Amino acid sequence: MINKKIEKAFNGQINAETYSSYLYWSMSSALMEMNLPGFANWMRVQAMEEMTHAEKFFNYTIERGGRVKLTAIEAPQTDWKDVEAIFKHVQQHEAHVTGLINGLMDLALAEKDHAAAMFLQWFVNEQVEEEANAAEILGKLKVAGTTSAALYMLDKEMATRTFVPPTAGQQP
Repeated sequence: MINKKIEKAFNGQINAETYSSYLYWSMSSALMEMNLPGFANWMRVQAMEEMTHAEKFFNYTIERGGRVKLTAIEAPQTDWKDVEAIFKHVQQHEAHVTGLINGLMDLALAEKDHAAAMFLQWFVNEQVEEEANAAEILGKLKVAGTTSAALYMLDKEMATRTFVPPTAGQQP
């Protein structure tokens, strides 16, 4: 049976992960308007990945006998100055999500919910990767600056990202 404090916190994380997906869809739209379809693709893949994270929290809560209570999703930002501003926002957002995941881990440990702590360990590791990816892309954008050719090459690179849904029994 799921701990009620964990259940409430995981419901909040379902909302946060869904918001992250909305945010990345919004960024994808803005990037399409900037005529950067490769970067827009990268964001669409990121949005799908965030929804798999929400689904994982959803499934875990149900599997532990808890109840999922979905709440309204806040509307995301829709306008950014340029692609670099978008990735600065991605970096800040992923740092925020890392804080949320760390808070969930702290709660699981305080409540001595070892199953929840084991479940959350994958997300702790995932956030290290998420922050590193954002920092790497932001670094490349800073090097490229406003050089059209460099931005074009980066856009082509971002277009190669694909979404690979997790297989049964695999963490997202």
